[in-house]
Amino acid sequence: QVQLVESGGGLVQPGGSLRLSCAASGSISRLNFMGWYRQAPGKQRELVATITNGGSPNYADSVNGRSTISRDKAKNTVYLQMGSLKPEDTAVYYCTAWATRTYWGQGTQVTVSS
Repeated sequence: QVQLVESGGGLVQPGGSLRLSCAASGSISRLNFMGWYRQAPGKQRELVATITNGGSPNYADSVNGRSTISRDKAKNTVYLQMGSLKPEDTAVYYCTAWATRTYWGQGTQVTVSS
């Protein structure tokens, strides 16, 4: 089993930045890759970014160029650094991990508003 706990969400002004954290515990050695989804009210979940076990990142077009996904293996933590935030970035952000099944965190709210 894998447990994921997100943190770092909050209220940010447009143009600001935020770093989300996802702390993983359990059978993390068998994870293939991890990533971040987000879901705005009334919308489907959207894949934001992924990072493989080898450290290769991928980004959705909506955040590409202003986001960085990274890992701290010593802390068993994955981060999503987001800059130049826009109101359309407002959503609940979920940490996700893939192995033989998909694991989800509880989500952390990001609100971008002046």
